[in-house]
Amino acid sequence: MDNSKKIELTPEGRQKLVEELAYREGEKHDEIVERIKEARGFGDLSENSEYDAAKEEQSHNESRINEIRQILSVATVVAAGSHANLKVSIGTTVTLVDAKGKTAEFTIVGTTETNSLEHKISNESPAGQALIGHGEGEEVEFVTPTGKAKKYTITAITR
Repeated sequence: MDNSKKIELTPEGRQKLVEELAYREGEKHDEIVERIKEARGFGDLSENSEYDAAKEEQSHNESRINEIRQILSVATVVAAGSHANLKVSIGTTVTLVDAKGKTAEFTIVGTTETNSLEHKISNESPAGQALIGHGEGEEVEFVTPTGKAKKYTITAITR
């Protein structure tokens, strides 16, 4: 992970990382240790696929623990601001409407929290960058990853 890169998280995103870290250090770690113990009981470790799989999972788990710790050590939690003159920022949910009247709703989150299935877009994505700093009633335009130019009007911003 690039230590020089600024990481911003919503309070909810930070909480999810804290919970994942606790799970991986506790329950997940214990499950892996148990699998390794069982696999050792199967005999010769040089030809033991169960043991190899458990060790690989242990390595992956430890890597993710280190990654989460690193994120939490450098991340800035973006606190909610006042609702007066609300501008799009990390942690806000934005409702947009295009020229045809089709609406879309996105929550702006830090890079590590992005989840397209939950309509959470990164503050560093083209759409996120175009929306940040704008207020209700303003028009924004950005190019999607597929190369399409999109133009929307911001109809609502909520925290």
